[in-house]
Amino acid sequence: MSEHILFLTGRLAEKQLRAILEKMQPEFTYTVHELGLKVAALMTADMIARRLTDTFGADRILVPGRCRGDLEALSQDLGLPVERGPEELKDLPQFFGQAAQQIDLNRYSVKIFAEITDAPHVTVEEVVKRAYYYQQNGADVIDIGCLPSTDFPHMEAVIGTLKQEGFTVSLDSLENDDLLRGGKAGADYLLSLHESSLWIADEVESTPILIPEKHEDLASLDRAIQGMQAKHRAFIVDPILDPLHFGFTASIVRYHEVRKKYPDIEMMLGVGNITELTHADTLGMNALLLGICSELNINSILTTEVSKHACRAVKEADLARRIMFAAKEHNMLPKHIDPGLMALHEISPFPYQLEEIKELAAEIRDPSFRVQISAEGLHIFNRDGFHSATDPFDLYPALQVENDGGHAFYLGVELARAEIAWQLGKRFNQDQPLTWGCAANTTESTVDLHTFKPAGSTLQKK
Repeated sequence: MSEHILFLTGRLAEKQLRAILEKMQPEFTYTVHELGLKVAALMTADMIARRLTDTFGADRILVPGRCRGDLEALSQDLGLPVERGPEELKDLPQFFGQAAQQIDLNRYSVKIFAEITDAPHVTVEEVVKRAYYYQQNGADVIDIGCLPSTDFPHMEAVIGTLKQEGFTVSLDSLENDDLLRGGKAGADYLLSLHESSLWIADEVESTPILIPEKHEDLASLDRAIQGMQAKHRAFIVDPILDPLHFGFTASIVRYHEVRKKYPDIEMMLGVGNITELTHADTLGMNALLLGICSELNINSILTTEVSKHACRAVKEADLARRIMFAAKEHNMLPKHIDPGLMALHEISPFPYQLEEIKELAAEIRDPSFRVQISAEGLHIFNRDGFHSATDPFDLYPALQVENDGGHAFYLGVELARAEIAWQLGKRFNQDQPLTWGCAANTTESTVDLHTFKPAGSTLQKK
């Protein structure tokens, strides 16, 4: 027997909700019930408790996504589950698809080595501070970068302190003395050893990351691999990822060749050579590079956050590795798994067409302004009129808020957000900040739907 769902809504949204459900042709049966209010978003748990006298034989109740109040208590009172749906009705098909899929993003296979590139120039305390920052953003290993011809007298103190704090540590240098010191100080990994410096691995317990003796010299890499295998020692192989226009495509081919020849060895990809050395947003680069890791079973990456444009590289790589793991596990494309890697665009930026927005506007009977966007531009409307533009300044003369500074400021903020969303192809929801995925650290607290949103500063009366 199929599930029966009761959809609660308001007068303005009822017609559209019925049309969407009819088009969906869902496997479940349903009842749409208008709860006796105009705007569905103003629905509350207390209102439902007072007004809902019949649950129409439902197995569960779906309420609007912005419905405030304690739905868990309401569920107990009604004796059946009450859940919030999506904020936009047009997202209902995707909402039910996601609920059916339930993709787990808690698992991943790739370790993130996050490098502190200037460790010789900063204090032990600063290194530890950065290590915690990287760890909070997803790093598994803190990589201590050495600098050519630069003294590093506090190397042992840095490594020892990080180990005492519980971090896994790697040391990054091409100088034998640095590598030997780092290994003896307790580094878990050494970046990087090659055929001529492989003797260092005999002196320490650290796991070496192996690179070619000379650039592109896979024969020397083969000998280093075979030497470590003969000693039954753990190691990781890095054939070296080159920057764009300096051998990038050939280096990807090298990784493929090494993986084909050695199906089971551990490998590393130095993604920082692309994210740092390409002036483009790093979200897409990290998604693609972690996808390559997934295809080639590369289970370690080395990344950095030196350039300001790469300031979220670790956080982005963390989400990318989880998405790629899930996509691979489910044998699916890395689509519709998590929106966190889509900062500038949306899958469906304009859920409502202009005619649908005009139809809603025709039902409005109060003076409060609503702001929405469509492919055609920005739209603001209330009972007194409907106005459209692509430049918010063109709308100002029609709003008649010259003598209401607070309202004018509020509308300025909302229309500015709407313009940005329209220009980029992002989703805009009035009274909500634009979302930027994992590319930004939001400064606004998560909305608590158990409580009512307090009045903003432009609406507070003194």
